[in-house]
Amino acid sequence: QVQLVESGGGLVQPGGSLRLSCANSGSTAGLNSIAWYRQAPGKQREMVARVGIYGTTNYADSVKGRFTISRDAATNTVYLQMSSLKPADTAVYYCNLANVRGSYWGQGTQVTVSS
Repeated sequence: QVQLVESGGGLVQPGGSLRLSCANSGSTAGLNSIAWYRQAPGKQREMVARVGIYGTTNYADSVKGRFTISRDAATNTVYLQMSSLKPADTAVYYCNLANVRGSYWGQGTQVTVSS
């Protein structure tokens, strides 16, 4: 059973940094990838960053060079380090785990970038 819990969101000024965490309390058997998505009001959910089981990462063009995804296999936690934040990064951020059985989502954490 996969259960994802995100944390670390909040209010930050433009140019600031935040680190999001996604803790998985369930199994990682058959894991394919873990990703961060975000959804801003009135917009579709979009992939922000993904890490595969062998550590390969990919990022949305809009966050390349500013966001870094990492995975701690020992604690079953995935992080999203966000820096040089912009108001356009304001959204609810969701953690997604994809394995051989399906796709699982966390409840989301709000990130607001505003002065």
